Amino acid sequence: MARGRSGELSDSGAAAREMADTAQRPMPVSARFAYGFGAVSTAVKNAAFGYLLLYYNQVVGIPATIVSTAIAATLIVDALVDPFIGRWSDMTRSRIGRRHPFILGAAIPTGIFFILLWFPPAGLTDVQTGIWIFVVASLTRVAVSAYDIPSTAMVPELTRDYAERTKLFSLRFWFGYVGTFAFVAFSLSVFFVKTPDYPVGQLNPEGYVKFAFAGGFAMMFAILACGLGTLGQIKRMRQAEAPPAVRLGLGGHLREVLTAFRHRSFLAIFAFGVFKFTAIGMAGAMAIYFNTYIYDLSAKQIAVLAFEAVTAATLAAPLAPHFSRALGKRTTAMLMAMLGILLNALPLGLVYFGLFFPSGHPLVVPTLLVLGTIGGGFIAISLINTSSMLADVVEDYAVKSGQHLSGVFFSASSFMQQCSAALGVFVSGLVLAGANFPEKADPTAVTRAMERSLLIHYVPTILMLWLVGCLFLLYYDIDQTRHRANVGKLRALEAEEKARQLQDAGVAPPSL
Repeated sequence: MARGRSGELSDSGAAAREMADTAQRPMPVSARFAYGFGAVSTAVKNAAFGYLLLYYNQVVGIPATIVSTAIAATLIVDALVDPFIGRWSDMTRSRIGRRHPFILGAAIPTGIFFILLWFPPAGLTDVQTGIWIFVVASLTRVAVSAYDIPSTAMVPELTRDYAERTKLFSLRFWFGYVGTFAFVAFSLSVFFVKTPDYPVGQLNPEGYVKFAFAGGFAMMFAILACGLGTLGQIKRMRQAEAPPAVRLGLGGHLREVLTAFRHRSFLAIFAFGVFKFTAIGMAGAMAIYFNTYIYDLSAKQIAVLAFEAVTAATLAAPLAPHFSRALGKRTTAMLMAMLGILLNALPLGLVYFGLFFPSGHPLVVPTLLVLGTIGGGFIAISLINTSSMLADVVEDYAVKSGQHLSGVFFSASSFMQQCSAALGVFVSGLVLAGANFPEKADPTAVTRAMERSLLIHYVPTILMLWLVGCLFLLYYDIDQTRHRANVGKLRALEAEEKARQLQDAGVAPPSL
């Protein structure tokens, strides 16, 4: 028997009340853990892409410019695909909400494409290998975006509290940093072992076979853990509105996306993000070069340095909310970014002027670990706060336009992070080419002149990227007072809508 209109509205009103009641309760610890653990997938991808340039340039023997250009070209795919993934997830209606179909569906493709990326067909020319990298890396990044965009877009729906968002992103970043450490340290200690033919373990081709499979399965597991572990939170999340009577079509959706991209504070975060993640990707790609060819570290020593990710994240996660409350999110993001990069670049500057410890000195690794921990902690605090700022943009735009385009805005977050694996690697390739650093270089044959050339190309470039990015944040204009006002307006509008649904359903609203 067909249900009457009154029954449908009654169900709608009951659903609205249930979502409101659920949203007021804190997230269970297990759901928070699952959400944070999902960041391991993106962390593994970013860490592995940092090794992609070294693998194809120094192990396979492909010129750095070809490898870096192929990876950078995948940004074109991201620029076209990411906003539509975000918009698609905003509009999706299903039994498991609008975000989870993408999250769960991305797990297996992500693992498969990531593994294939490390196995180019035999007999390809340098250019053909570059095309292979471009195609498979593009597929990998689209699969990652299909998970990352909807998962980060959940945050404004999981909590509206100004500080709670920073805490949730702190947890996500902590797992991301720990995931980076665990994957890199395990790979360097177990996979990249030195042999008589390959005395430098990170240049051993056999290690990359295990590296690829371990990374692919780790990414797949993390995505599934996030998706399955947060299924129970769907009731607290805003679901897609009913489809309009007149469909917008591709042009209409494109206009909505472009309108969202004209939001001032969003553009400030987006510009900062492109520059900062390019710098982060560049640092990740070049770190293995510096550790191998300048500091002359073994794979196990590099694995010890990877521990700085854990200590940095452990410091940053509890401190980020305190700094955001004391200084505001924008000031915290700018100040911590600049302090962090100055500390990270300090040992390289000392090496350039001949003031750092010589290779083999027992204090090299401890010094790099301490400076990396403090500098990385500052940068992590900056990243946490800018992610939380982006969540605040969602409400600000909703107040102005009446549309909740969380997926569209967080597609930009995914795009920015993808820059770390594209533009960052591309700039690294330019640095290596500008410094005339050879392919398949023997670490014992690297001269002092080659070291200085590499450093003079790298250090000013990365400092400039961070500085220019921070300047863009001056245009961000949402503070805590404005955010609270936005949330209050949205709650008032939702209360009016719920009361209207209850009235239409013939149900008396609760007395105050």
